[in-house]
Amino acid sequence: MERPRHILVIRLSAMGDVAMMVPVLKAFTEKYPGVKLTLLTRRFFAPLFKDLPNVQVFEAEVKGKHKGIFGLKKLSSELLDLKIDAVADLHNVLRSNILKVFFKLKGLPVRQINKGRKEKKALTKKNNKIFKQLKSTHQRYAGVFEKLGYPLNLDLVEVLPKQDLTSRVKELVGEHSGKWLGIAPFAQHASKAYPGDLMKEVLQELQKGQNFKIFLFGGGAVETGKLAAWEKEFTNTVSVAGKLSFEEELALISNLDLMLSMDSGNGHLAANFGVPVITLWGLTHPYTGFAPFRQPESNFLLPDLQKYPAIPTSIYGKDIPQGYEDVMRSIPPQRVVQRIKRVLEQN
Repeated sequence: MERPRHILVIRLSAMGDVAMMVPVLKAFTEKYPGVKLTLLTRRFFAPLFKDLPNVQVFEAEVKGKHKGIFGLKKLSSELLDLKIDAVADLHNVLRSNILKVFFKLKGLPVRQINKGRKEKKALTKKNNKIFKQLKSTHQRYAGVFEKLGYPLNLDLVEVLPKQDLTSRVKELVGEHSGKWLGIAPFAQHASKAYPGDLMKEVLQELQKGQNFKIFLFGGGAVETGKLAAWEKEFTNTVSVAGKLSFEEELALISNLDLMLSMDSGNGHLAANFGVPVITLWGLTHPYTGFAPFRQPESNFLLPDLQKYPAIPTSIYGKDIPQGYEDVMRSIPPQRVVQRIKRVLEQN
């Protein structure tokens, strides 16, 4: 197969998975500057890729004009009009598989991600678990491009540059004095979120004799309400939830000295800018391949695996097995604070 010159890249959602594409696409544009990439995803995610040359974002309106089989047929026609000559499917879900059929009927080569479902099942089963590090999602993404004739070395890619803060952001956050610490205390599933009372203990400890300014990240009415209450309760703490655009949040994240995150999208956003990221893990585990880019294992704070040997119990943490409701409580707040201070001392 002749190497394509205009590749359609498909990754429709979710935040963390889309964010993990950034270093891979950056590595691609640095090594193959003459190849055009059209990225099919949600419009909301476009700011993630604004600094990548030769990457054009095409909005997938899957709840609008691209809904259903006929909508996807229309979408495939719109994409074919862009003169794409190959497809890198980094999602491999029902929608992208339907699109694959339409593209193959037109003779386009389609290469899809190998999600490693068999080894992930072996890693998450309760009995006879095969507990080992799996290939990272970043590596799995890169493998799709290698199938199209474009091998990538992710060890060589540079992180995204620090972003300038707009006057609106500066007005909210103030001058950059001391250490800027981001905390994203929530996750899509309850099993991956640090209990609120323990997180408040972390915030309380961080107030003691330290020159920190803490920024709280979250979204939605419930999370925004909780963070607003914490902002009032703790000094030098600012909730940015609901106050900034996604692009403005990214700029702020790029200026942090450290991000404390769950196994969730905010950790990946920070890692893409080379910000040190400490992640708290519940029923999931870094071995599943979803650790933030280039973060050391010492920054992964895990539950007591002797007390909870079935971890990871799933890839995404959707279900909580009986007896595993309190796994996050085996990560003491003092351990979190100590790791934060250690990382900030080293950077």
